[in-house]
Amino acid sequence: MAANPLKIGIVMDPIGSIVPKKDSSFAMLLEAERRGADIHYFEQADLRLLSGTAIGHSTRLSVRDDYDDWYQFGEQQEIELGELDAVLMRKDPPFDMEYVYTTYILDRAQQAGALIVNDPQALRDMNEKAYTAWFPECTPETLITRSMSEMKDFLRQHGQIVVKPLDGMGGRSIFVVRQGDNNANVIFETLTGYGRRFAMAQVFIDEISLGDKRILLIDGEPVPHALARVPSGDDYRGNIVAGAVATGQDLSDRDRWICEQVGPVLRDSGVLFAGIDVIGDYLTEVNVTSPTGIRELDRQFDINIAGILFDAIEKR
Repeated sequence: MAANPLKIGIVMDPIGSIVPKKDSSFAMLLEAERRGADIHYFEQADLRLLSGTAIGHSTRLSVRDDYDDWYQFGEQQEIELGELDAVLMRKDPPFDMEYVYTTYILDRAQQAGALIVNDPQALRDMNEKAYTAWFPECTPETLITRSMSEMKDFLRQHGQIVVKPLDGMGGRSIFVVRQGDNNANVIFETLTGYGRRFAMAQVFIDEISLGDKRILLIDGEPVPHALARVPSGDDYRGNIVAGAVATGQDLSDRDRWICEQVGPVLRDSGVLFAGIDVIGDYLTEVNVTSPTGIRELDRQFDINIAGILFDAIEKR
């Protein structure tokens, strides 16, 4: 534990709207509470820049592990974000320009001395789908394009592919397309906006039937267990909100190898907490905005992932 209680800020969606049993931000807040931290709660609208200084309208927050009554607000005050020891940026997607503008404010807080989890530039640079291109040795063959004809050629070459938007979340607008599917053209048209938007196509991985594995990395090191999200019988998507069932499992040798490629790059970019998605032997996404999975893994393996994260924060 730090010599003095940490002053922790968190930027998140309204805390009253979360599902505490599943929410990873809430797991972080519970750990902050256990460590006696001084917690300052913000929503995006509470932040501003004034003459280059990052300022927030803070609400003091206390939390408890009660699914019916999980938080209590305290006093409010204006605070310079640079006075905080760390700020957890846990605003959920969509990753839109408002999100980008928020990272500019956090940039100024970082320059004033606060540790931002995760680094604002990394949040801007690391699109969860496109950033897999930095690790081609780990991924299935992947195409990012605006061209509908290139998607058709990719499908013709591989026979079965997955196509998805670059800005989606929670399994939204993910399609599995087979050669000969009469809906292929309209899917490609929809995803690319008739050639006006970039979209992603990946070779279909049969092992999706065994689950889409979420692996959490803290300061570049993996938690030793993955959360495998196994699709329901009538859906290919390994997303819990799409009906997938989550089950914990140990990391495989291949999982660890992928983490060895990805983890140091994330750590060196200021990413303290990330979630990578692995299907079979292949990396499919890198999530640095607001990864989830803490509470499910904590329950299944009796661990404290947020505790490991806060140890890393205190070392920084």
